[in-house]
Amino acid sequence: MKHSIRKQFAGIFIGMMAATVVFTWLVNSIFLDDYYLGEKQKNLIQVYEILNKAGKTGQLDSEEFYNVTLTNLCSRFNINGLVIDTRTQKLTAFGVDEEQSRRQLWDNLLFIDRNSQKFMEETKNYKMLVVTDKISKTDYVDLWGNLDNGDMFLLRTPLESIRDSVGISNRFLAYVGICSTISSGIIIWFLTKRYTNPIMELAWISERVANLDFNVKYMGEKDNEIGILGENINFMSMELEKTISELKTANIELTKDIQLKEKNEEMRSEFLANISHELKTPIALIQGYAEGLKDEVSESPEERDYYCEVIVDEARKMNDMVKKLLTLNQLEFGNDTITMERIDIYTLICNYLQSADILFQQNEVKLELEKSEPIFVWADEFKIEEVFMNYISNAINHVKEDDCGNKKITVEFQLQEENVRILVKNTGDNIPEESIPKIWDKFYKVDKARTREYGGSGIGLSIVKAIMESLKQKYGVENMEEGVAFWFELERA
Repeated sequence: MKHSIRKQFAGIFIGMMAATVVFTWLVNSIFLDDYYLGEKQKNLIQVYEILNKAGKTGQLDSEEFYNVTLTNLCSRFNINGLVIDTRTQKLTAFGVDEEQSRRQLWDNLLFIDRNSQKFMEETKNYKMLVVTDKISKTDYVDLWGNLDNGDMFLLRTPLESIRDSVGISNRFLAYVGICSTISSGIIIWFLTKRYTNPIMELAWISERVANLDFNVKYMGEKDNEIGILGENINFMSMELEKTISELKTANIELTKDIQLKEKNEEMRSEFLANISHELKTPIALIQGYAEGLKDEVSESPEERDYYCEVIVDEARKMNDMVKKLLTLNQLEFGNDTITMERIDIYTLICNYLQSADILFQQNEVKLELEKSEPIFVWADEFKIEEVFMNYISNAINHVKEDDCGNKKITVEFQLQEENVRILVKNTGDNIPEESIPKIWDKFYKVDKARTREYGGSGIGLSIVKAIMESLKQKYGVENMEEGVAFWFELERA
């Protein structure tokens, strides 16, 4: 990603660290020398004040003051000194090397012209300036003058150690700064991954939700701002799924309402004509056998039982036909409510086949079901179960043995980009090509004798057609080498 947050965060932190190191280095280079010089001035004045106080109290000549106090101060501050008693002309030198200090300080006190120098600080008792030793060519800070008791003094501290320290400090700071910036940059690069990965996951989830895939959920940490955002996206996904379901249902209902007025009158007429035609034969049979019983056409109990069985069977067929016609009529008139839901079609079909296992056993049919992961679709659960039930019932009624002597029904799932196709295949005779467009019509029967044998009404496939058209989905049938395959499609969710 060209402008990723991870790169921006890492760049900002690394840039800030580098800027801090450079700023510190610049401040160190520009001001440290003056700061050290100021500290040396304070040290010289501090030693002067201790000498002055000792001179007032008469402790200047004591061995304890010289060996303890004065020696410790000179060692700690790297100061050499010289005190001259103007009354007794006694000269006292102190410092790291007393003899060398005595000689150098005495020579400098006598031979360096301090009156022509620019003083760093000047009071009535002392003067301070930077001088260069003519012998060693070394710069010093000198503080010289008179104590309150009249004694002359000279204090000196070298500047070379200050300048060396500044250079070493700057180099060390540069090395440490570069190493710290690099190591911190590496650490920050990996630490930012902890925060950018959840953001990338949320971006991916939002993209999936935008493509109407509501299976993905944010499962990361939920105790920070990113977690709250993830929870909100999960809630949005759930609400969006619910809203789309409601919109799809409302859209189907609206389409049905628009078409309902145009179809009502035509369907009423067609319904009356169809039911009159289909009920005419069973009513005639019932009437004929009932009159035969009344007129005592047959006197044997077996024949009378047969007449009664025919009447009961025809009445049952009429009852089934009327129920299916009422169902079909509701579908075609648009009076049956359709509720679009996101369902697992694979689980629904597995559950139905399990409950219908007794039918396969009674008809000695071998069922083959293609195994699959859950397949989510948009559909009306009860209507789709009725479609599948009619396909299975039709397959059981028409299945025949194949070349191996097996009656076989196969259920398959074909996943497409936006849809899933469910196929119900059975071994047996093909459907004549001229009859394929007509099998979806009410009461159409390819083989009337066989249909009469198992009690078919010719309405089941019409119900399939009505349901699938109400769902605005495709359906159909295809002849295979050893049988027939009925199919229908649903929109993947």
